[in-house]
Amino acid sequence: MTNLELEIASLIREHRTKRGKLLTISTAESATGGRIADRLTSVPGSSDYFKGSAVAYSNEAKINLLGVKKETLEKEGAVSPRTAIEMAEGGRRLLGTDICLSTTGIAGPSGASPQKPVGLFYIGLAAGDKSLSQKHTFSGNREENKKDASEAALSLLKQYLLQQLSPQSEQ
Repeated sequence: MTNLELEIASLIREHRTKRGKLLTISTAESATGGRIADRLTSVPGSSDYFKGSAVAYSNEAKINLLGVKKETLEKEGAVSPRTAIEMAEGGRRLLGTDICLSTTGIAGPSGASPQKPVGLFYIGLAAGDKSLSQKHTFSGNREENKKDASEAALSLLKQYLLQQLSPQSEQ
């Protein structure tokens, strides 16, 4: 367990204290293979806010489990900003959570193309008020790329939670 998982747990609890609502989290993972869910659940008490994960490694699972559009996969590919967003939105619907993180990428050592190198990942986040994706390119081996992608996803979640707690987000 790292500080990042503990910071996320603390921010979720702070949100409940300040806003009266406990935010719930889920993940929809491809290239990270459940690593983000594993990290989130390493925190004691995470069952209060973490509801589940879908590991949708194949395109069929992305379509059938998460509702990623077949056209998105055909036109943009499994590793694309739109796929990351559709995965996050689908995971959020599937698991009924406030926030869903998704990952899709090319961990390596194979699977790359000239347009999509090994280490390319898109991290998605879907929440009530927004859906977004972030592009990352990591330069490690397969294991390092998966680790770096899970770290980037958790960092994105932390940033989102910090924004939700900022005075500007109070309505």
